[in-house]
Amino acid sequence: MNRFFHILDKERIIAKPGFNRWLIPPTALCIHLAIGQVYAFSVFNLPLTRIIGIHESAPEDWKLTSVGWIFSIAIVFLGISAAFGGRWLENAGPRKAMFFSAICFSGGFFLSAAGVWVHSILLLYFGYGVMGGIGLGLGYISPVSTLIKWFPDRPGMATGMAIMGFGGGAMVGSPLAVLLMECFSSETSMGVGMTFLAMGIMYFFFMLVGAFNVRIPPEGWLPAGYNPPVKPKKLVTDKDVHVDQAMKTPQFYLLWGVLCFNVTAGIGVLGQASVMCQEMFHGHIAPLAASGFVGLLSVANMLGRFLWSGASDYLGRKTTYSIYFILGVLLYSFIPFAGWIGNIVLFIISYAIIMSMYGGGFATIPAYLKDIFGSMHVGAIHGRLLTAWSVAGIIGPVLVNYLRQYQIDHGMPKASAYTITMYIMAGLLLCGLACNLCIKPVHKKHHYLPGVKK
Repeated sequence: MNRFFHILDKERIIAKPGFNRWLIPPTALCIHLAIGQVYAFSVFNLPLTRIIGIHESAPEDWKLTSVGWIFSIAIVFLGISAAFGGRWLENAGPRKAMFFSAICFSGGFFLSAAGVWVHSILLLYFGYGVMGGIGLGLGYISPVSTLIKWFPDRPGMATGMAIMGFGGGAMVGSPLAVLLMECFSSETSMGVGMTFLAMGIMYFFFMLVGAFNVRIPPEGWLPAGYNPPVKPKKLVTDKDVHVDQAMKTPQFYLLWGVLCFNVTAGIGVLGQASVMCQEMFHGHIAPLAASGFVGLLSVANMLGRFLWSGASDYLGRKTTYSIYFILGVLLYSFIPFAGWIGNIVLFIISYAIIMSMYGGGFATIPAYLKDIFGSMHVGAIHGRLLTAWSVAGIIGPVLVNYLRQYQIDHGMPKASAYTITMYIMAGLLLCGLACNLCIKPVHKKHHYLPGVKK
């Protein structure tokens, strides 16, 4: 057993001379395409409310409100595990982190299958929510610092390629889950338990492909022909900041706000997209068309992670985030008008752009951190910053769902129940813009000096 775990050691994955760095993005995609399945978890929501009743919910079945917490718990533990696991990742290396991510993520499916069979919602909370969420966090951050070290010349593009997989994971996970549930369903079963078991096995081996093929560059390695700029740009440092020291800088908390406000504005709407478009255009958009709209948003989310982060290598991270926030404010403010005049095309285009920037925000933040704090502990700093995602994963859906229900309960037509919500989202983006505009270079007193304790 000890010999096996020795294979996971950081020293065993240092690339040999001549290694092709373009083999690294596919290893990252193996992890992110798998854990990106979390965005498709909603396909299980309705079947989980009919485990006993099968054709319709029985009194003993779980309520949709109870099932909905599984996703939220997973996102919370994604942020927590990323925060606490980031420093360990820097020391242990990406292969070990990816391996344990695979164990936790697949183990979450296995425990959830048991939860379905014994009808225990607590097992699902602990399985997919806690254990699976830990796998999500470790898997999400594990390729980031590795990619940045392999692509110092294009860090935005590199992280965008990997994190694009997380945005596109739902495009694989959603139809796969539906297909498996249809395959395993019967007159006495919804097929959810067996689907969890099968997906756990599939994702485990798929993630191992990434884990055992990842490599890290030797110390001091640089791409052929690449010469680091003698004088870095204003917001691009050639110094490093220790992860613990980064927590003492205002830049960390400003970037935390940047990510939190961007994600809060997008994630709440993303979870309600199907219902929203049907209610705002009642009688004009059928459920099937609404599912197509959700699929389109997933594509925009995925492509935005690559295109926007790649563009940030040329525009600069601060400028790119300013575009996210300014354009987002305009589009969120415009959406109620598009609904009022009944223009479905403008509504769809607006949301596609918003979701592309939502995904772009996730993919651009690692490169932004590298620019501000250097590459030494960027994975650990990124992990701690992802607690912003945990907070946004709760605030966003609560704002959209509960505010909508409150207005409907007080007589507001469903088609108009999202107007105030859209303006609130625009306000959140203005707060994010303010945080972004306040970001300046880290003071030299925070720079890492070997052998000097701070």
